[in-house]
Amino acid sequence: MAAKIVPVTTEPYTLGFIGAGKMAESIARGIVKSGLLPAAHIRTAHLGTARRTAFESFGVKVLDKNSQVVEQSDVVIFSVKPQVVKDVVLQLKPLLSEKQLLVSVVAGVKLKDLQEWAGHNRFIRVMPNTPAAVGVAASVISLGAAATNEDGELISELFGAIGKVWKADEKLFDAVTGLSGSGPAYIYLAIEALADGGVAAGLPRELALGLASQTVLGAATMVGNAGKHPGQLKDDVASPGGTTIAGIHELEKAGFRGILMNAVVAAAKRSKELSQG
Repeated sequence: MAAKIVPVTTEPYTLGFIGAGKMAESIARGIVKSGLLPAAHIRTAHLGTARRTAFESFGVKVLDKNSQVVEQSDVVIFSVKPQVVKDVVLQLKPLLSEKQLLVSVVAGVKLKDLQEWAGHNRFIRVMPNTPAAVGVAASVISLGAAATNEDGELISELFGAIGKVWKADEKLFDAVTGLSGSGPAYIYLAIEALADGGVAAGLPRELALGLASQTVLGAATMVGNAGKHPGQLKDDVASPGGTTIAGIHELEKAGFRGILMNAVVAAAKRSKELSQG
C-alpha cells in the first residue's frame, strides 16, 4: 500500500536546496524577500566559503551534507548540474519520503527519470530562467504523477516570488527552453545591437546602452500591462510616413521576425536532442 501523501501546509514548513549555486540562491532570496517563508526555515549544503557566505548573508542555514538537508526538509529542490543529478538523487534515495515534495529545476532532465531515481512520484519539474537573479523570471511548472494540485499551487507560489509562473505539460518543455530558457540571450543581442545603432547614429556609448536597455524593459512592460496585442502596440507608435515605420521596414526587409522564430525553433530542437542523448 502506497504511503499517504501529506499536504505541505501553509504554515511555515522547511525548504531545502540540494545544490547551492546561483539559481538556488536567487530562488531562496526571492522567497525570503517576499515573506513567504522565513530564512530560518530554508537550508542548503556546501563546503565552499563563498557559497556558504552567500546564503548565510540573508539568514539561510548552510549544512555540510546534502543528506542533512533532506532529513530536515519538507520540500526538497534539486538545483544541480544535469550531468550529476542522477547520482545525487540516487545517493539520497534512501532518505527520500513520499511525505516530502520533491522539485527539480535541472534543465533537460525528465520527470519520469527523476521519479524512477527517487523511488516515488511526488515530483514537480520547474523551468525558470536566468532573470530569476533580478526577480523577473519566467518559470514553467509540470506536475509529476503523484503531485497534487495543492503541491502545484505551493510551488507556483514559491516561484512566483522570483517572477511569473505558468503551468504546462512537460512535453512542451523543449519549446519552453527555446523561448524563455534561451530567450534572454536573444534579447541581450538585441540590446547590444540597438546600442550599437545608437552609437552609429552619434550617441555616446553609455547613453546608447542605457536607452536601449530601458527601451526594451519599457516595451516588455507595455506588452505585459497594457492589455493590447504587441502588433497593436507597434501600430500605435508607427505613424504614417514617420521614423518608426521606416525602421520597421528595414527590419522586415532583413527578415527580423523570421530570424527570431528560427532561433526559438533551433534552440528547442537542440534541447530535444540533448534530453534524448
